[in-house]
Amino acid sequence: MRVRRVGAGPLFPDDGPRGERVARRAKGIAIEAGGFVALTLLFPLVLAGAAAVDLVLWVVRRKPWMAVRLVAFAWWFLLAEMRGLAALAAIYASTGGPLGRRSKRRRRLLYELRIHWCRSHLAGIRRLFGVTIEVEGLEHAGPGPALIFIRHASIIDNTLPDAVVGHAHGLGLRFVLKRELQMLPVFDIGARWVPTNFVRRGSGDTAAETERLRRLAHAIGPDEAILVYPEGTRYTPEKLAQAQEVIAERQPHLAPLAGRLRHVLPPRLGGPLALLDEGRGLDVVFCAHVGLDGFEYLRDIWGGGLVGATIRVGFWRVRGEEVPVGEEERTAWLYAQWQAVDDWVGARR
Repeated sequence: MRVRRVGAGPLFPDDGPRGERVARRAKGIAIEAGGFVALTLLFPLVLAGAAAVDLVLWVVRRKPWMAVRLVAFAWWFLLAEMRGLAALAAIYASTGGPLGRRSKRRRRLLYELRIHWCRSHLAGIRRLFGVTIEVEGLEHAGPGPALIFIRHASIIDNTLPDAVVGHAHGLGLRFVLKRELQMLPVFDIGARWVPTNFVRRGSGDTAAETERLRRLAHAIGPDEAILVYPEGTRYTPEKLAQAQEVIAERQPHLAPLAGRLRHVLPPRLGGPLALLDEGRGLDVVFCAHVGLDGFEYLRDIWGGGLVGATIRVGFWRVRGEEVPVGEEERTAWLYAQWQAVDDWVGARR
């Protein structure tokens, strides 16, 4: 489906020095373009070397052929980046260049580009690694406007919202992203053309970050939704234990709720509660998934566990009028819903 009805704002320009921004983007584009050209020219040689490594590891340990898969995916990823950058240039030129900053057409085109970009990356993973994706309750993920709260377990699940929800319902997603993703030029440039809040984790200015976050709910269109990872970082058992200890020390009244979680991290309340307040009346969609745990970094994928994996994704929706109003009541409600996410994951793991 096409993204059609988008809201007026807001946009979040990069607040860093212009020279630093230009240098970062130029460096990112140079690295990706250079990597793509080099890998394309040397692909037969690199692939042959990867096959030799895989053959030895298969004979010795019966390890799946991961080097070949990772080389092929690296090329596919870089190709998608090159196509994404070319599409950004075309969108920029066709929507008025510097004069089209607030063009709704630019926003629609950017949303659709991101859906295609994520679907391309996910398609590469599915085909190269033999991954199967099963989705439950996709009909509940749309329509907009809505808040979407999704668990975070892997470097791969970043592609799921656009590739699955955006594509199925024609939804443009307003994201909350960590600033580290600015290293990808497609994100660094394109995300500035639609409402995207790059969060500076550990900035110390929680009030300012929360206020920026609230603005994501302003003037939201019928075909838009706000996507948030309430956990704030990828789940691991070690991070869960650490988070439960911190909550027990600093927020003892929440310790019993956090202590029940086994498969997800406790939600960080500042951002989700701010959006529930600012977006009062919006439906809330919860997304749980299983099958991507343990793939936090590329070295985790190298182990071979992704080959032949089945990823299960589930959605359910809570109507806006069913969300409590008071902060204490909302906190208890959010923890109850997040416990449902935890139970869903545990039942399908």
